[in-house]
Amino acid sequence: MTREWFIVDEEMDGNRLDIFLVEMMDATSRSYIQKLIREGNITVNGKVSKNNYQVQHEDKIVVILPEPKALLTKAEKIPLDIVYEDKHLLVVNKPQDMVVHPGSGNEFGTLVNALLYYCEGRLSSINGVIRPGIVHRIDKDTSGLLVVAKDDVTHNGLAKQLAEHTMIRSYEAVATGLIHDNRLKIDAPIGRHPQQRLKMAVNLNGKNAVTHIRVLEKFNNHTYIEATLETGRTHQIRVHLAYINHPILGDERYGGKQRSFSTKGQVLHAKSLGFVHPISGETLFFQASLPESFKSVLQQLNKKSGI
Repeated sequence: MTREWFIVDEEMDGNRLDIFLVEMMDATSRSYIQKLIREGNITVNGKVSKNNYQVQHEDKIVVILPEPKALLTKAEKIPLDIVYEDKHLLVVNKPQDMVVHPGSGNEFGTLVNALLYYCEGRLSSINGVIRPGIVHRIDKDTSGLLVVAKDDVTHNGLAKQLAEHTMIRSYEAVATGLIHDNRLKIDAPIGRHPQQRLKMAVNLNGKNAVTHIRVLEKFNNHTYIEATLETGRTHQIRVHLAYINHPILGDERYGGKQRSFSTKGQVLHAKSLGFVHPISGETLFFQASLPESFKSVLQQLNKKSGI
């Protein structure tokens, strides 16, 4: 049994308890949170509460997570957008709203479930039965490119490139507010949030984190950017943009409620991916077009700006 606790930020004031916890706990479904609440495993200020309780600023919420059951990762026939494939690896364009690998409350419908079916189980084993083939991850609400390893030699070669920061990973996003410099480097260490353990933050005791930002287009009160990772910390781009007071549009976890513009999750897309093939030595580079939801946001911003 493990215990997690959260202090409600002012920006999250007024949210339903179950919705607040879904926002705060990665890869945890709302139905699983509701089950924990029904079973008395979630308290607010020391008292058992209900799903529809509206959290208040500075509420202390404690979540008790029972010992996890062994997950039997099941192969599922789920459509995949395969950008590239050979006998050693494949590059996938993950849609928004898909979790990468199974977790509590998300045992099915993940990218791993789809990969197990598509690859007939032929995936690297380095990350165990829950994350076979997974070399790196992107958030559930982030769309875009991921490389997947089919064997352990390939996996190790790709992981080495990640560790040495030689893999190219560039994202496109819409940030709130106007970023005045056309290019900037955000060099700020990232670690666990001092109060909210499943949230990341710029933390002097954290790990080195560097993000390069290039402005692509400016609107009235938003900026369309390219963000290139030099390092790969959890939620790095989201945390860094929030740190410079330009959180990603739609990112309620790090940007609070953004009532002026409605989106489905954060407007963040892993557009470009480049690496050296660990077996052939060939340099590979891929790009994935923006999803329709992202294009729709840009169209709306163009209209509001009179462009």
